Amino acid sequence: MPMYQPTGRRRVGDMKFDVGSGGQVLDLDTAVKDGILGGEDGLICGGGVGVVAEKLDLKKMIEELESIEIPSVFICPISLEPMQDPVTLCTGQTYERSNILKWFSLGHYTCPTTMQELWDDSVTPNKTLQQLICSWFSQKYLAMKKRSEDVQGRVLEILETLKMVKGQARVQALKELRQVVTAHASAKNTVVDNGGVALITSLLGPFTSHAVGSEAIGTLVNLDLSSEAKTILMQPAKISLMVDMLNEGSIETKINCTKLIEVLMEGKDLESENVSSLSLVVGLLRLVKDKRYSNGVLPGLSLLKTICSHESVRNSVVSVGAVPQLIELLPNLNHECLELALHILEVLSTLPEGRQALKDCPKTIPSVVRLLMKVSESCTQLALSILWAVCKLAPDECASLAVEAGLAAKLLLVIQSGCNPVLKQRAAELLKLCSLNYTATIFISKCKLTRTIQ
Repeated sequence: MPMYQPTGRRRVGDMKFDVGSGGQVLDLDTAVKDGILGGEDGLICGGGVGVVAEKLDLKKMIEELESIEIPSVFICPISLEPMQDPVTLCTGQTYERSNILKWFSLGHYTCPTTMQELWDDSVTPNKTLQQLICSWFSQKYLAMKKRSEDVQGRVLEILETLKMVKGQARVQALKELRQVVTAHASAKNTVVDNGGVALITSLLGPFTSHAVGSEAIGTLVNLDLSSEAKTILMQPAKISLMVDMLNEGSIETKINCTKLIEVLMEGKDLESENVSSLSLVVGLLRLVKDKRYSNGVLPGLSLLKTICSHESVRNSVVSVGAVPQLIELLPNLNHECLELALHILEVLSTLPEGRQALKDCPKTIPSVVRLLMKVSESCTQLALSILWAVCKLAPDECASLAVEAGLAAKLLLVIQSGCNPVLKQRAAELLKLCSLNYTATIFISKCKLTRTIQ
Protein backbone atom coordinates (compact mmCIF):
# COMPACT_ATOMS: atom_id res chain seq x y z
CA MET A 1 0.00 0.00 0.00
CA PRO A 2 1.59 3.32 -1.04
CA MET A 3 2.17 5.99 1.53
CA TYR A 4 -0.61 8.59 1.75
CA GLN A 5 0.26 11.69 -0.23
CA PRO A 6 -1.71 14.84 0.68
CA THR A 7 -3.02 16.85 -2.22
CA GLY A 8 -1.54 20.26 -2.91
CA ARG A 9 -3.08 23.33 -1.30
CA ARG A 10 -5.79 24.92 -3.41
CA ARG A 11 -5.95 28.62 -4.00
CA VAL A 12 -8.53 30.64 -2.16
CA GLY A 13 -10.43 31.12 -5.40
CA ASP A 14 -10.75 27.37 -5.82
CA MET A 15 -12.57 26.80 -2.51
CA LYS A 16 -16.09 25.47 -3.11
CA PHE A 17 -19.15 26.04 -0.94
CA ASP A 18 -22.72 24.74 -1.15
CA VAL A 19 -24.89 27.83 -0.74
CA GLY A 20 -28.68 27.92 -0.59
CA SER A 21 -31.35 25.30 -0.19
CA GLY A 22 -31.13 24.38 -3.87
CA GLY A 23 -27.58 23.11 -3.39
CA GLN A 24 -26.07 25.62 -5.80
CA VAL A 25 -22.26 25.33 -5.75
CA LEU A 26 -20.38 28.63 -5.52
CA ASP A 27 -16.71 29.39 -5.13
CA LEU A 28 -15.51 32.04 -2.70
CA ASP A 29 -14.82 34.61 -5.41
CA THR A 30 -18.36 34.27 -6.75
CA ALA A 31 -19.75 34.52 -3.22
CA VAL A 32 -17.90 37.79 -2.71
CA LYS A 33 -18.82 39.12 -6.16
CA ASP A 34 -22.53 38.37 -5.73
CA GLY A 35 -22.62 39.92 -2.29
CA ILE A 36 -23.39 36.69 -0.46
CA LEU A 37 -20.67 37.33 2.10
CA GLY A 38 -22.10 40.73 2.93
CA GLY A 39 -25.70 39.65 3.51
CA GLU A 40 -27.44 38.67 6.70
CA ASP A 41 -29.82 36.08 5.27
CA GLY A 42 -29.20 32.76 3.58
CA LEU A 43 -28.39 29.21 4.56
CA ILE A 44 -25.30 27.10 4.24
CA CYS A 45 -25.74 23.66 2.68
CA GLY A 46 -28.63 21.52 3.72
CA GLY A 47 -26.40 18.46 4.09
CA GLY A 48 -22.83 17.12 4.12
CA VAL A 49 -20.31 19.55 5.53
CA GLY A 50 -22.97 22.05 6.56
CA VAL A 51 -24.50 19.56 8.98
CA VAL A 52 -21.12 18.60 10.37
CA ALA A 53 -20.22 22.26 10.82
CA GLU A 54 -22.92 22.65 13.42
CA LYS A 55 -21.59 19.70 15.39
CA LEU A 56 -17.94 20.73 15.37
CA ASP A 57 -16.58 23.40 17.68
CA LEU A 58 -15.44 26.32 15.53
CA LYS A 59 -12.98 27.61 18.12
CA LYS A 60 -11.30 24.21 18.33
CA MET A 61 -11.08 23.93 14.54
CA ILE A 62 -9.52 27.40 14.27
CA GLU A 63 -6.93 26.54 16.92
CA GLU A 64 -5.96 23.24 15.28
CA LEU A 65 -5.77 24.78 11.81
CA GLU A 66 -3.72 27.80 12.90
CA SER A 67 -0.99 27.20 10.32
CA ILE A 68 -3.33 27.06 7.32
CA GLU A 69 -3.84 29.95 4.89
CA ILE A 70 -7.23 31.51 5.63
CA PRO A 71 -9.35 33.57 3.16
CA SER A 72 -9.02 37.27 3.97
CA VAL A 73 -12.82 37.75 4.13
CA PHE A 74 -12.87 35.50 7.21
CA ILE A 75 -10.38 37.71 9.08
CA CYS A 76 -11.48 40.41 11.51
CA PRO A 77 -9.83 43.72 10.49
CA ILE A 78 -9.31 44.60 14.16
CA SER A 79 -7.67 41.46 15.59
CA LEU A 80 -6.51 39.96 12.27
CA GLU A 81 -7.84 36.62 13.58
CA PRO A 82 -10.57 34.41 12.03
CA MET A 83 -14.07 35.54 13.04
CA GLN A 84 -16.37 33.22 14.99
CA ASP A 85 -19.30 35.60 15.54
CA PRO A 86 -19.16 38.13 12.67
CA VAL A 87 -21.38 41.21 12.82
CA THR A 88 -21.88 43.94 10.22
CA LEU A 89 -22.05 47.70 10.82
CA CYS A 90 -24.18 50.22 8.97
CA THR A 91 -21.15 50.97 6.77
CA GLY A 92 -21.19 47.40 5.44
CA GLN A 93 -17.94 46.44 7.19
CA THR A 94 -17.86 43.20 9.16
CA TYR A 95 -16.00 42.52 12.43
CA GLU A 96 -15.81 39.95 15.20
CA ARG A 97 -18.55 40.91 17.68
CA SER A 98 -16.30 41.07 20.77
CA ASN A 99 -13.72 43.21 18.96
CA ILE A 100 -16.12 45.85 17.65
CA LEU A 101 -17.95 46.07 20.98
CA LYS A 102 -14.60 46.69 22.68
CA TRP A 103 -13.92 49.41 20.09
CA PHE A 104 -17.20 51.08 21.01
CA SER A 105 -16.47 50.75 24.75
CA LEU A 106 -13.32 52.80 24.26
CA GLY A 107 -15.45 55.73 23.10
CA HIS A 108 -15.02 55.29 19.35
CA TYR A 109 -18.14 55.93 17.24
CA THR A 110 -16.53 55.32 13.85
CA CYS A 111 -16.00 52.35 11.58
CA PRO A 112 -12.41 51.11 12.28
CA THR A 113 -11.78 50.31 8.63
CA THR A 114 -13.28 53.36 6.85
CA MET A 115 -13.18 55.76 9.84
CA GLN A 116 -16.66 56.93 8.83
CA GLU A 117 -18.88 58.27 11.60
CA LEU A 118 -21.66 55.79 12.34
CA TRP A 119 -25.22 56.97 11.80
CA ASP A 120 -26.43 53.75 13.46
CA ASP A 121 -24.53 52.04 16.26
CA SER A 122 -26.37 48.73 16.00
CA VAL A 123 -24.56 45.57 14.90
CA THR A 124 -26.22 42.94 12.70
CA PRO A 125 -25.20 39.27 12.94
CA ASN A 126 -23.79 38.13 9.60
CA LYS A 127 -25.21 34.62 9.61
CA THR A 128 -24.22 33.86 6.02
CA LEU A 129 -20.59 34.68 6.62
CA GLN A 130 -20.62 32.79 9.91
CA GLN A 131 -21.94 29.65 8.21
CA LEU A 132 -19.44 30.05 5.37
CA ILE A 133 -16.67 30.22 7.94
CA CYS A 134 -17.98 27.12 9.71
CA SER A 135 -18.32 25.27 6.41
CA TRP A 136 -14.82 26.17 5.24
CA PHE A 137 -13.14 25.27 8.53
CA SER A 138 -15.15 22.02 8.73
CA GLN A 139 -13.94 20.96 5.30
CA LYS A 140 -10.34 21.69 6.21
CA TYR A 141 -10.65 20.11 9.65
CA LEU A 142 -12.19 16.87 8.36
CA ALA A 143 -9.61 16.67 5.57
CA MET A 144 -6.84 17.09 8.13
CA LYS A 145 -8.34 14.38 10.34
CA LYS A 146 -8.65 12.03 7.37
CA ARG A 147 -5.01 12.59 6.42
CA SER A 148 -4.01 11.98 10.02
CA GLU A 149 -6.00 8.76 10.21
CA ASP A 150 -4.57 7.55 6.90
CA VAL A 151 -1.04 8.25 8.12
CA GLN A 152 -1.63 6.54 11.47
CA GLY A 153 -3.11 3.51 9.73
CA ARG A 154 -0.14 3.25 7.41
CA VAL A 155 2.30 3.51 10.33
CA LEU A 156 0.55 0.63 12.12
CA GLU A 157 0.70 -1.48 8.95
CA ILE A 158 4.44 -0.84 8.56
CA LEU A 159 5.11 -1.71 12.21
CA GLU A 160 3.25 -5.00 11.74
CA THR A 161 5.22 -5.67 8.56
CA LEU A 162 8.52 -5.05 10.35
CA LYS A 163 7.72 -7.83 12.81
CA MET A 164 7.57 -10.38 9.98
CA VAL A 165 9.95 -9.40 7.18
CA LYS A 166 13.73 -9.61 6.79
CA GLY A 167 16.38 -8.68 4.27
CA GLN A 168 15.53 -6.15 1.58
CA ALA A 169 11.84 -6.16 2.56
CA ARG A 170 12.84 -4.93 6.01
CA VAL A 171 14.95 -2.17 4.48
CA GLN A 172 12.02 -1.04 2.31
CA ALA A 173 9.60 -1.06 5.25
CA LEU A 174 12.01 0.99 7.37
CA LYS A 175 12.60 3.40 4.52
CA GLU A 176 8.88 4.03 4.12
CA LEU A 177 8.45 4.43 7.87
CA ARG A 178 11.25 6.99 7.96
CA GLN A 179 9.62 8.94 5.12
CA VAL A 180 6.23 8.97 6.85
CA VAL A 181 7.72 9.99 10.21
CA THR A 182 9.74 12.78 8.59
CA ALA A 183 6.73 14.15 6.71
CA HIS A 184 3.97 13.88 9.34
CA ALA A 185 4.11 14.91 13.00
CA SER A 186 1.18 12.62 13.83
CA ALA A 187 3.18 9.61 12.60
CA LYS A 188 5.81 10.21 15.27
CA ASN A 189 3.25 9.90 18.06
CA THR A 190 1.79 6.78 16.46
CA VAL A 191 5.20 5.09 16.36
CA VAL A 192 5.93 5.98 19.98
CA ASP A 193 2.47 5.06 21.29
CA ASN A 194 2.42 1.66 19.60
CA GLY A 195 5.78 0.26 20.67
CA GLY A 196 7.57 1.31 17.51
CA VAL A 197 10.68 2.61 19.27
CA ALA A 198 11.32 -0.71 21.00
CA LEU A 199 10.70 -2.58 17.74
CA ILE A 200 13.09 -0.42 15.72
CA THR A 201 15.70 -0.48 18.47
CA SER A 202 15.58 -4.29 18.55
CA LEU A 203 16.73 -4.32 14.91
CA LEU A 204 20.08 -2.71 15.83
CA GLY A 205 22.87 -5.03 16.85
CA PRO A 206 26.29 -6.44 15.96
CA PHE A 207 24.95 -8.28 12.89
CA THR A 208 22.73 -5.49 11.56
CA SER A 209 23.48 -4.48 7.98
CA HIS A 210 24.29 -0.84 7.36
CA ALA A 211 21.25 -0.61 5.05
CA VAL A 212 18.90 -1.56 7.90
CA GLY A 213 20.84 0.47 10.46
CA SER A 214 20.80 3.58 8.33
CA GLU A 215 17.01 3.59 7.91
CA ALA A 216 16.39 2.62 11.55
CA ILE A 217 18.61 5.41 12.90
CA GLY A 218 17.12 7.87 10.40
CA THR A 219 13.73 7.13 11.98
CA LEU A 220 14.84 7.11 15.63
CA VAL A 221 16.57 10.47 15.35
CA ASN A 222 13.18 12.03 14.52
CA LEU A 223 11.35 10.55 17.54
CA ASP A 224 11.02 11.60 21.17
CA LEU A 225 12.92 8.87 22.99
CA SER A 226 12.14 7.90 26.56
CA SER A 227 14.92 7.46 29.12
CA GLU A 228 14.36 3.71 28.91
CA ALA A 229 14.79 3.72 25.13
CA LYS A 230 17.95 5.80 25.46
CA THR A 231 19.38 3.33 27.97
CA ILE A 232 18.75 0.43 25.60
CA LEU A 233 20.32 2.31 22.68
CA MET A 234 23.42 2.97 24.80
CA GLN A 235 24.22 -0.73 24.83
CA PRO A 236 27.76 -1.34 23.48
CA ALA A 237 26.65 -3.33 20.43
CA LYS A 238 24.22 -0.64 19.32
CA ILE A 239 26.65 2.24 19.92
CA SER A 240 29.35 0.30 18.08
CA LEU A 241 27.06 -0.01 15.06
CA MET A 242 26.39 3.75 15.10
CA VAL A 243 30.10 4.52 15.32
CA ASP A 244 30.83 2.19 12.40
CA MET A 245 28.17 3.86 10.28
CA LEU A 246 29.46 7.29 11.31
CA ASN A 247 32.79 6.31 9.78
CA GLU A 248 31.53 4.44 6.72
CA GLY A 249 27.97 5.53 5.86
CA SER A 250 26.57 8.15 3.53
CA ILE A 251 26.65 11.78 4.63
CA GLU A 252 22.98 11.58 5.69
CA THR A 253 23.69 8.47 7.75
CA LYS A 254 26.76 10.07 9.34
CA ILE A 255 24.76 13.13 10.39
CA ASN A 256 21.88 11.02 11.74
CA CYS A 257 24.29 8.85 13.75
CA THR A 258 25.97 11.96 15.12
CA LYS A 259 22.67 13.53 16.17
CA LEU A 260 21.39 10.30 17.75
CA ILE A 261 24.59 9.69 19.74
CA GLU A 262 24.42 13.25 21.07
CA VAL A 263 20.79 12.73 22.16
CA LEU A 264 21.84 9.54 23.96
CA MET A 265 24.75 11.27 25.70
CA GLU A 266 22.73 14.16 27.12
CA GLY A 267 23.08 14.01 30.89
CA LYS A 268 24.79 10.61 30.74
CA ASP A 269 28.15 9.45 32.01
CA LEU A 270 30.42 7.80 29.47
CA GLU A 271 30.03 4.27 30.76
CA SER A 272 30.26 2.73 27.32
CA GLU A 273 33.80 2.32 26.01
CA ASN A 274 32.45 2.68 22.48
CA VAL A 275 31.24 6.23 23.09
CA SER A 276 34.69 7.27 24.27
CA SER A 277 36.47 5.26 21.57
CA LEU A 278 39.02 6.80 19.27
CA SER A 279 37.02 5.70 16.22
CA LEU A 280 34.12 7.96 17.27
CA VAL A 281 36.40 11.00 17.61
CA VAL A 282 38.15 10.20 14.32
CA GLY A 283 34.79 9.83 12.58
CA LEU A 284 33.61 13.19 13.91
CA LEU A 285 36.80 14.95 12.80
CA ARG A 286 36.40 13.47 9.32
CA LEU A 287 32.82 14.69 9.26
CA VAL A 288 33.62 18.28 10.20
CA LYS A 289 36.58 18.44 7.79
CA ASP A 290 34.66 17.09 4.78
CA LYS A 291 34.52 20.12 2.50
CA ARG A 292 31.97 18.44 0.25
CA TYR A 293 29.25 18.51 2.88
CA SER A 294 29.07 21.64 5.01
CA ASN A 295 25.86 20.40 6.70
CA GLY A 296 27.93 17.93 8.72
CA VAL A 297 30.08 20.57 10.45
CA LEU A 298 27.54 21.80 13.03
CA PRO A 299 26.32 18.39 14.30
CA GLY A 300 29.90 17.06 14.29
CA LEU A 301 31.27 19.95 16.37
CA SER A 302 28.26 19.84 18.66
CA LEU A 303 28.83 16.17 19.53
CA LEU A 304 32.58 16.74 19.86
CA LYS A 305 31.86 19.51 22.36
CA THR A 306 29.60 17.14 24.33
CA ILE A 307 32.31 14.47 24.33
CA CYS A 308 34.93 16.95 25.53
CA SER A 309 32.74 17.90 28.48
CA HIS A 310 33.79 14.53 29.97
CA GLU A 311 37.30 14.78 31.40
CA SER A 312 38.00 11.09 30.88
CA VAL A 313 38.07 11.38 27.08
CA ARG A 314 39.85 14.71 26.54
CA ASN A 315 43.27 13.10 26.29
CA SER A 316 41.94 10.78 23.58
CA VAL A 317 40.65 13.75 21.61
CA VAL A 318 44.08 15.41 21.80
CA SER A 319 45.90 12.17 20.93
CA VAL A 320 44.14 11.79 17.57
CA GLY A 321 45.31 15.24 16.46
CA ALA A 322 42.08 17.17 17.04
CA VAL A 323 43.83 20.43 17.98
CA PRO A 324 45.65 21.22 14.68
CA GLN A 325 42.66 19.95 12.69
CA LEU A 326 40.29 22.30 14.49
CA ILE A 327 42.73 25.22 14.19
CA GLU A 328 42.83 24.58 10.44
CA LEU A 329 39.02 24.88 10.27
CA LEU A 330 38.69 28.20 12.14
CA PRO A 331 38.94 30.66 9.21
CA ASN A 332 36.11 28.98 7.29
CA LEU A 333 33.53 28.43 10.05
CA ASN A 334 30.31 30.39 10.49
CA HIS A 335 29.69 32.10 13.83
CA GLU A 336 27.78 29.23 15.44
CA CYS A 337 30.34 26.61 14.43
CA LEU A 338 33.23 28.92 15.31
CA GLU A 339 32.00 29.26 18.88
CA LEU A 340 31.72 25.46 19.19
CA ALA A 341 35.25 24.93 17.84
CA LEU A 342 36.74 27.55 20.17
CA HIS A 343 34.89 26.02 23.12
CA ILE A 344 36.42 22.62 22.32
CA LEU A 345 39.91 24.10 21.98
CA GLU A 346 39.50 26.05 25.22
CA VAL A 347 38.50 22.86 27.07
CA LEU A 348 41.46 20.97 25.59
CA SER A 349 43.79 23.81 26.64
CA THR A 350 43.12 22.83 30.28
CA LEU A 351 45.23 19.70 29.69
CA PRO A 352 49.04 19.82 29.54
CA GLU A 353 48.86 17.77 26.33
CA GLY A 354 46.27 20.15 24.89
CA ARG A 355 48.36 23.23 25.66
CA GLN A 356 51.40 21.63 24.08
CA ALA A 357 49.42 20.71 20.97
CA LEU A 358 48.17 24.30 20.68
CA LYS A 359 51.71 25.64 21.08
CA ASP A 360 53.14 23.21 18.52
CA CYS A 361 50.60 24.18 15.86
CA PRO A 362 52.07 27.15 13.95
CA LYS A 363 48.64 28.49 12.99
CA THR A 364 47.24 28.63 16.53
CA ILE A 365 48.38 32.10 17.54
CA PRO A 366 47.72 34.01 14.27
CA SER A 367 44.36 32.28 13.73
CA VAL A 368 43.09 32.88 17.26
CA VAL A 369 44.42 36.46 17.48
CA ARG A 370 42.49 37.26 14.30
CA LEU A 371 39.23 36.31 16.03
CA LEU A 372 39.55 38.76 18.93
CA MET A 373 36.84 41.45 18.82
CA LYS A 374 35.68 40.12 15.47
CA VAL A 375 32.71 37.79 16.06
CA SER A 376 31.16 38.03 19.50
CA GLU A 377 32.09 38.66 23.11
CA SER A 378 31.79 34.94 23.80
CA CYS A 379 34.24 34.09 21.02
CA THR A 380 36.62 36.80 22.25
CA GLN A 381 36.51 35.34 25.75
CA LEU A 382 37.26 31.81 24.48
CA ALA A 383 40.05 33.09 22.23
CA LEU A 384 41.64 35.00 25.13
CA SER A 385 41.55 31.89 27.30
CA ILE A 386 43.27 29.84 24.60
CA LEU A 387 45.94 32.49 24.02
CA TRP A 388 46.56 32.83 27.75
CA ALA A 389 47.11 29.05 28.05
CA VAL A 390 49.57 29.02 25.15
CA CYS A 391 51.51 32.16 26.12
CA LYS A 392 51.69 31.10 29.75
CA LEU A 393 53.20 27.77 28.67
CA ALA A 394 56.12 29.38 26.85
CA PRO A 395 56.06 33.18 27.33
CA ASP A 396 59.45 33.85 25.78
CA GLU A 397 58.53 32.13 22.53
CA CYS A 398 54.76 32.56 22.24
CA ALA A 399 54.32 36.09 23.60
CA SER A 400 56.57 37.57 20.95
CA LEU A 401 54.79 35.58 18.21
CA ALA A 402 51.46 36.84 19.52
CA VAL A 403 52.59 40.47 19.52
CA GLU A 404 53.95 40.10 15.98
CA ALA A 405 50.50 38.74 15.00
CA GLY A 406 48.86 41.93 16.32
CA LEU A 407 47.75 40.66 19.73
CA ALA A 408 48.74 43.77 21.67
CA ALA A 409 46.57 46.05 19.55
CA LYS A 410 43.62 43.67 19.86
CA LEU A 411 44.05 43.49 23.64
CA LEU A 412 43.99 47.27 23.91
CA LEU A 413 40.74 47.27 21.95
CA VAL A 414 39.27 44.76 24.39
CA ILE A 415 40.33 46.87 27.36
CA GLN A 416 38.83 50.03 25.84
CA SER A 417 35.60 48.32 24.76
CA GLY A 418 32.35 47.77 26.63
CA CYS A 419 33.16 44.13 27.37
CA ASN A 420 32.54 42.65 30.81
CA PRO A 421 35.15 43.43 33.53
CA VAL A 422 36.40 39.83 33.75
CA LEU A 423 37.22 39.88 30.05
CA LYS A 424 39.03 43.20 30.39
CA GLN A 425 41.02 41.88 33.34
CA ARG A 426 42.11 38.81 31.37
CA ALA A 427 43.11 41.05 28.43
CA ALA A 428 45.16 43.27 30.78
CA GLU A 429 46.94 40.25 32.28
CA LEU A 430 47.76 38.88 28.85
CA LEU A 431 48.97 42.29 27.70
CA LYS A 432 51.29 42.47 30.70
CA LEU A 433 52.60 38.98 29.98
CA CYS A 434 53.33 39.92 26.37
CA SER A 435 55.15 43.11 27.34
CA LEU A 436 57.78 41.35 29.48
CA ASN A 437 60.10 40.68 26.55
CA TYR A 438 60.09 44.24 25.20
CA THR A 439 61.26 47.67 26.23
CA ALA A 440 58.40 50.11 26.71
CA THR A 441 59.17 52.01 23.48
CA ILE A 442 59.38 48.90 21.29
CA PHE A 443 56.25 47.40 22.84
CA ILE A 444 54.23 50.57 22.27
CA SER A 445 55.29 50.61 18.64
CA LYS A 446 54.25 46.98 18.29
CA CYS A 447 50.77 47.90 19.53
CA LYS A 448 50.25 50.15 16.49
CA LEU A 449 48.23 52.41 18.74
CA THR A 450 51.05 54.76 19.79
CA ARG A 451 48.95 57.89 19.53
CA THR A 452 46.12 56.42 21.62
CA ILE A 453 48.51 55.34 24.41
CA GLN A 454 50.37 58.67 24.45
